[in-house]
Amino acid sequence: MPAKARYREFCRTAPDVPVFAQAWYLDACATGGDWDVVLAQQQDRVVAALPYFYKQKGPFRYATMPPFVKMLGPYLLPEFRGVLKQEHALLEELIAQLPRFAAFKQNFYPTAINWLPFYWHHYQQTTYYTYRLHGLHQLAQVEAGLNRNIRRNIQKAQQQVRVVHDLSAEHFYRLNKMSFDRQGLPMPYSWAQFARHDAALAANGARQLFFAVDAQDRIHSAAYLIWDQQAAYYHLSGDDPALRESGAGILLIWEAIRYASEVLGLPCFDFEGSMLPAVERIRVQFGAVQTPYFFVWKYNSRAFELLEKLKP
Repeated sequence: MPAKARYREFCRTAPDVPVFAQAWYLDACATGGDWDVVLAQQQDRVVAALPYFYKQKGPFRYATMPPFVKMLGPYLLPEFRGVLKQEHALLEELIAQLPRFAAFKQNFYPTAINWLPFYWHHYQQTTYYTYRLHGLHQLAQVEAGLNRNIRRNIQKAQQQVRVVHDLSAEHFYRLNKMSFDRQGLPMPYSWAQFARHDAALAANGARQLFFAVDAQDRIHSAAYLIWDQQAAYYHLSGDDPALRESGAGILLIWEAIRYASEVLGLPCFDFEGSMLPAVERIRVQFGAVQTPYFFVWKYNSRAFELLEKLKP
């Protein structure tokens, strides 16, 4: 059986494969390239996997992060974690099977803290941070930890908008694009890409849309929450630049946290970054804990490395 087919079966039975690494999720996100996977087995049983997304640029094939995928990296079944000898052996087996790409670049999950075998194979690593709220089962304590500025923004927004879930993905995309337009940034994905992504999440019961709407039916802000069995992720968001003063964006973050706790029953809320100072301050004001994750990379082609460094 091909590795991808075996991995699809593996995802159906493995207890905690993150949403970003689910086969159906990668299918929907593999725009502009394709994804594949290498597997480690014991007695004909898959016990570890390393999915990857790859693209072609001229003569160079390279592994990188696909759109909408915040984290990938190696996944080991729970019973094979925590014992270094086991972890090293499985990671070595996965690394040995990787194709020889011109470059390999991945953000690992925060739980993938052992990248030592990659170091032994001359990969490099940079530490990034996401921000996580834990203990959502005790939502009252989470609420008690909110900064007073966050509380004030929530109360201000509640007087101006109501939160609804029944607007369309098209409405969300329009608000999302407004945020990029306001900053003078190109939209990183097309409507077709987003629609494909959204359809996959909706079909697998793994997303909810949040909209802050006023009495005139103007949409102030929108938020996009996704989840797996371990955590909910504040995946995407958007604001109408003309209506940002209402504080609706802050209200939607809190509503997403409440949803993760009260509806989904999840213990963790992940903000998916960010490394930007202004964004980081907001995450901390919600009481989120700075959580490191690894960006692991390696260049096998000097020519491709030079080409990358010459990019604007």
